[in-house]
Amino acid sequence: MFEWFKRRMSNEPRVFNDNREAFAYACEKLDNAILLEAVIPALVEEEGEIGPEGERWFRLLLAAKGGGREHWGCTLKEATAFPSPGDLVGFRIVQIAPDLPEGMNIVGYIAVRLEPVLVGKKGWRIAQNLTPDNIRKTVRW
Repeated sequence: MFEWFKRRMSNEPRVFNDNREAFAYACEKLDNAILLEAVIPALVEEEGEIGPEGERWFRLLLAAKGGGREHWGCTLKEATAFPSPGDLVGFRIVQIAPDLPEGMNIVGYIAVRLEPVLVGKKGWRIAQNLTPDNIRKTVRW
């Protein structure tokens, strides 16, 4: 009788034609709040240099209203797989530095490569985990 009170969200996968279409949807329709430990969808625009510790840098477009925001992000130094330009990835936020200027105030790393498939409340389908196995998961009490 009270079924009509429940908010309905389909768990049917929404499949996009390509990564750019999925990224545009993420920018326009999804709330990509900048929060600690959030994984924000991003589009890899360009491959950068390899850092002194072995991390690989990439120019990303983080999903945000208005078509995204440019940001440089890296994989962790222990990573064995890396994204390519044009890939849809998940950028994990580790720290937010309010004292730094906009665009440089988000610290994180490229955690996963995503498929252009959005599954209801579950989120984006993961194509490949780029986070090394020896990285400990955050435990909250």
